Amino acid sequence: MEKITYKTSGVCARTIHFTRNDDGTITDVSFDGGCDGNLKAISKLVEGMKAEEIAAKLKGNICGFKRTSCADQLAKAVCEAAR
Repeated sequence: MEKITYKTSGVCARTIHFTRNDDGTITDVSFDGGCDGNLKAISKLVEGMKAEEIAAKLKGNICGFKRTSCADQLAKAVCEAAR
């Protein structure tokens, strides 16, 4: 089990915290900043998923005119942690 903090880029949330478990699942996802309700929902939806599953669903999502989103940043974070 490894607790990870990822510094985001280009979004309202400043950091993402999560646990990468020994079996590769991601749990305990939380965000500092950003749209509280939406990010709590994303955290619940990805609970227990593997990094590849999260990335497949969230990678490439954008927010408004930005080239990324908090969901996209989460996909990047879990993929980096899986390496």
